[in-house]
Amino acid sequence: MHLDVQDLKTFYYRTRLGRAAQRAIRAKMLELWSDASGQTVVGFGFAVPLLRPFLPDARRVVGLMPAPQGVMPWPSGLPNVSVLCEDTRWPLATGLVDKLVLMHGLETSENPSALLEECSRVLGPGGRVLFVVPNRAGLWARSDQTPFGYGRPYSLGQLEAQLERHGFAAERHEVALFQPPSHKRFWLKTGPFCERLGQQVSNRYAGGVLMVEASKEVFRGSGSAVRDALPDPLRVLSGIRAPRPATSLSPVG
Repeated sequence: MHLDVQDLKTFYYRTRLGRAAQRAIRAKMLELWSDASGQTVVGFGFAVPLLRPFLPDARRVVGLMPAPQGVMPWPSGLPNVSVLCEDTRWPLATGLVDKLVLMHGLETSENPSALLEECSRVLGPGGRVLFVVPNRAGLWARSDQTPFGYGRPYSLGQLEAQLERHGFAAERHEVALFQPPSHKRFWLKTGPFCERLGQQVSNRYAGGVLMVEASKEVFRGSGSAVRDALPDPLRVLSGIRAPRPATSLSPVG
């Protein structure tokens, strides 16, 4: 189930480890999405720590927060753009969104299939969605000192397979959070070094967080397969001789 919004707020905005995680994930996101000028950007779950860079240039920024989690005003010092909503019923028009970010949303949802269908509904033509989930092979999924220690962790193959089943095509992936999930001063000080080293060594396994960018498939196969050619019709009369032409009868005298 979803974590409480106050716990998420405390981690990301009031702890050094949370701020370090925010910087590392946001940096990788901006490598994928360097520009959102004139676009509609939406975050679901607790994705607002990643959305601030889009505020100056995006046409619209919305932070959706699920009801079981709770909502908080965001951004600080600016007009509020965060909205409380149900997991699978978002107050957004179909095809409205250009960029969609899910963090602490998919792995904690009680109905991930319906959630992915809602993601597909709101995403517009050419839109992109970024899923940020705990890496099953990383240390962060094994520690309850951070929000990534809750919910269902994923491997890259598991996440891509789930997305494919719901009409998404995985385009690119990144990994972040190579520093240990520890609040100890030593690890916090060496965090940037761990991040740089991890990016050089592995782009898949060691990091605490998987980030998969996907697009919506416009045409999704459904129903039964159609054969290219019809079978030959049944020849129920093939054993019967073809009729002969009628012969002329001689007149009766």
